[in-house]
Amino acid sequence: DLHYACELSKRKLAVSRLPITVEAYSDAAKDIEIADSVRDLVRKPGFRNLAKDLLDALGKGYSVCEILWDRSGSRWKPKAYKWRDPRFFTFDQVSRSEIRLRDEADLMEGIPLEPFCFICHLPRIKSGIPIRGGIARLSAWAWMCKGYTIKDWLAFAEVFGMPFRMGRYEPGAGEQDKAVLRMAVANLGTDAAAIFPKTMDVEFVEAQKAGSTDFFQRLADYLDAQVSRGILGQTATTQGTPGKLGNEEAQKEVREDIRDDDAEQLEDTINRDLVKPFVDLNFGPQENYPVVQIRAS
Repeated sequence: DLHYACELSKRKLAVSRLPITVEAYSDAAKDIEIADSVRDLVRKPGFRNLAKDLLDALGKGYSVCEILWDRSGSRWKPKAYKWRDPRFFTFDQVSRSEIRLRDEADLMEGIPLEPFCFICHLPRIKSGIPIRGGIARLSAWAWMCKGYTIKDWLAFAEVFGMPFRMGRYEPGAGEQDKAVLRMAVANLGTDAAAIFPKTMDVEFVEAQKAGSTDFFQRLADYLDAQVSRGILGQTATTQGTPGKLGNEEAQKEVREDIRDDDAEQLEDTINRDLVKPFVDLNFGPQENYPVVQIRAS
């Protein structure tokens, strides 16, 4: 659905384009050295794309990216981050919140993920198990109803979108004349061109209006507005009204609250599944770690 894709992209980009900083735990030389290494990690190409891939969890409820480590040098460095299809994973059968890898060794429960290899983002958009927390679950009903609406709209346009073509023939016309007239009228509907004898008459009759002609558009727009509210918390960025600054400024604040919450949850995931493994592999386990922050300036 184009509208759903547009609105979800707005929410993702609102977070992935925020400034990224790294804060050392203290001014100690060791903490500063570790923080500088993490800054280099964040500056490398691919980190922004990692953030976008992890934000895929907003729609599906969870997103998993694999870290492909480069061990050719003196340190462990991520060579690439690969988004993995959610169908590769499952949830444990007890808590329904632990992501496990699908494997023939255990088709029901799956197997535990390899440590230091995966970044798992499970944003808390609503309370409950993660598989039910994605925005796609909320938008599915509006998408389904709009699908029926568009189908009916197209059927309406096919019937009432073109004028009705009526051909008249003289009382004494033969079957061949009738066939020529029928072919001419049919060609007018497809090719907009036809020839027929002067003794035959073709008339274009305006289509009769069956109810409100904008009913389907109003219903589709209404459903799109509900999707916008579900994803962005407002409709101002999609359906702004000129001269309505007060209301739109208030709605903009709601979207910023959602953006900041998404960014904080993404921070937690990156610090837990990327920064800590990177530091542990290169400097050993630490009592305190640097923090990646994704915040509006």
